[in-house]
Amino acid sequence: MGDPMARRLLAAGHAVTVWNRTAAKAEALAGAGAHAVSDLQDAVRGAHIVISMLEAGPTVDGVLRAALPGLAQNALWIDMSSTQQAEAQAFHAQLTAQGRRFIDAPVSGGVGGAAAGTLAIMAGGAAEDFAEAEPVLAAMGRATLVGPAGAGQVAKLCNQLIVGATINIVAEAILLAQAAGADPAAMRAAIRGGFAESKILDVHGQRMLERNFVAGGKVSTQLKDQRNILAAAEAAGIVLPLTELVTARYLTLSKTIPQADHSAALIGLEQLNPGQRVGDAPDKLS
Repeated sequence: MGDPMARRLLAAGHAVTVWNRTAAKAEALAGAGAHAVSDLQDAVRGAHIVISMLEAGPTVDGVLRAALPGLAQNALWIDMSSTQQAEAQAFHAQLTAQGRRFIDAPVSGGVGGAAAGTLAIMAGGAAEDFAEAEPVLAAMGRATLVGPAGAGQVAKLCNQLIVGATINIVAEAILLAQAAGADPAAMRAAIRGGFAESKILDVHGQRMLERNFVAGGKVSTQLKDQRNILAAAEAAGIVLPLTELVTARYLTLSKTIPQADHSAALIGLEQLNPGQRVGDAPDKLS
């Protein structure tokens, strides 16, 4: 995700310095006009805005702590990773206590949305900081301020809650059509444009019909998000029974094909229904 996002910033005319824990990934952006550096301190030194896009909260925490000594006073750190709400709030507290600023701004839209500059960006932070960040974020997609620090992560978890559950529902509809004697592809075409229409039915429904489970969003990543959703629900004092079921499904799937696309929920459903399989194509997993 970080690569196409950086390319969108460069295409919009921003001066971009890039650093990655794997140096070759940063160097790959040099041809697009980025200034690639191998030292994290060099990456943040003098920067007014720092953007991080990393795999999970603990990684963000490690990078942030390592970068902090070189971070300019009043610099604005925009973390676009998907983390827990409590982690984002802790990053905000840590930075503001030392004279810097923080916005959590996770995204939805996948690698395709990042490349096209059409990401949905959910931001949490102070209104004045968001106003400063918005012109930069606009190069990557549509940004919306949803509340104070940590609220961006809550909005992303709500997004992932809907995505994770809907993928499983679409899988059930496709398998039901197959098992009950209808053409799954024709069923999908018939209901499109009605109330069941969704991006999930469009993109992941087609993936399931083609049995194309090459990772866009991974099972392992969706499971991480599911667990973060449940952690947020527990902190808020509510119970989400359907999300608990969806989490259990992804937990089972993660034991065998964690690197598959999360639309591989269909495979898990077929395993619950021996003898039932959608289509004759072999599974594409990598």
